[in-house]
Amino acid sequence: MSGNLTIRNAELVLPDRVVTGDLVVEDGVITEIGPHVERSVGEVIYASGLTLLPGVIDPQVHFRDPGLTRKEDLISGSRAAAAGGITAFLDMPNTVPNTDSVAALHNKLAHAEGRSVVHYGFFIGANGDNIDELNAAERTCGIQVYMGASKDNLLVDDPEQLEYIFAHANKLIAVHAESESRLRERKMMYPDADDPAQHPVIRDVEAAMIATKQATAFALKYGRRLHMLHLTSAEEADYLATLPRDLITAEVCPQHLFLHAETAYERLGTRAQCNPPVRGRRHAEALKKRLLDGTINCIATDHAPHTIEEKQRPYPNAPSGLPGVEWSLPLMLNQVNQDWCTLSQVAKWMCEGPASCYRIPRKGRLEVGFDGDLVLVDMKKTKTIGEDKILSRSKWSPYEGWQVTGWPVLTAILGQPVFRDGQIIDGVHGRELTYRRMRDAT
Repeated sequence: MSGNLTIRNAELVLPDRVVTGDLVVEDGVITEIGPHVERSVGEVIYASGLTLLPGVIDPQVHFRDPGLTRKEDLISGSRAAAAGGITAFLDMPNTVPNTDSVAALHNKLAHAEGRSVVHYGFFIGANGDNIDELNAAERTCGIQVYMGASKDNLLVDDPEQLEYIFAHANKLIAVHAESESRLRERKMMYPDADDPAQHPVIRDVEAAMIATKQATAFALKYGRRLHMLHLTSAEEADYLATLPRDLITAEVCPQHLFLHAETAYERLGTRAQCNPPVRGRRHAEALKKRLLDGTINCIATDHAPHTIEEKQRPYPNAPSGLPGVEWSLPLMLNQVNQDWCTLSQVAKWMCEGPASCYRIPRKGRLEVGFDGDLVLVDMKKTKTIGEDKILSRSKWSPYEGWQVTGWPVLTAILGQPVFRDGQIIDGVHGRELTYRRMRDAT
């Protein structure tokens, strides 16, 4: 089901400029954009003083089990996403049950249908011995490879297995780049570690660099499209700046831009624990630089909805991962208000960038013929993170107490408002994402 919607007199963040005007969505598709569109369809929203962006696409979340034992996780995760201006997400394969087969992928898609309030897509995960399943999976955004940090069977730490995947895969490969062998060595060096501040020491930059160089070498050797997940270090970002950008893309997460090891572990303890880890300020500044110069293509959250009770386990037994879907867009809008970046750059990194990396058609731009997935934001609205009800099952935020200016006030899915003024509107659901199947190998 699609909707009709007319937005009047908003600041429109178009692909090539920011202008004031009107936008019309008919049957879920943007049909007119202009300084003054005479006709109206559906609900008319007078948006003077507000800013309209394309719906945000979060290309990496962990909404846990969307089907069998905790269906509420997908529901709460997608509702939290809508509250954050996110209209589509890509879910990782290490959610119960692991998505390493076509059957498991289809099961998750079936359980998302009619439950997720925003659009959804799923990765299929490599286990080192399932290349036929990986290649047979058509309804997936790509293959996800854990070179380290994965539990159960989703771990590829054998270089020969990794090369085989790059040599034979028929779609984009997204990599969690940490060397498992290096991580094991480092853990043996710190057997009694009980301070979360040791997390980035154990999971050091060298572990990331070993894996990053290995994955990119295979991508270049076989002409395979590669997406580097959640960069955390200056060294990785600077290295990627030397490689072909048409073949290798990358993302960064807000926690690695705005949290710093110098203060985060003292303030948050094990709540700051994530893989790869929060590192020092030097790395955050380098990641910002590489985001600005185009080396890093998009922003993801790596959202993991662990509860506060789970996160309060002593280090290193607390689960890794932070919630983020409700605050990624406000955090970036706040950066616009602080003159660090522009609205056009935010739209590029959070909307058009993910759609381009994963080749999701008709998403990520305010343009005639594109889907009417929209987020209307108030760039002057100031709120303190944590003062509103948190919709994610996590019920906590790593940014709690931060004052942020720039917040979503309305999120629409195919022209249907799904979030308005702090409330989810029941009865609206997203759809399964599709992907342009192209040459992922040259």
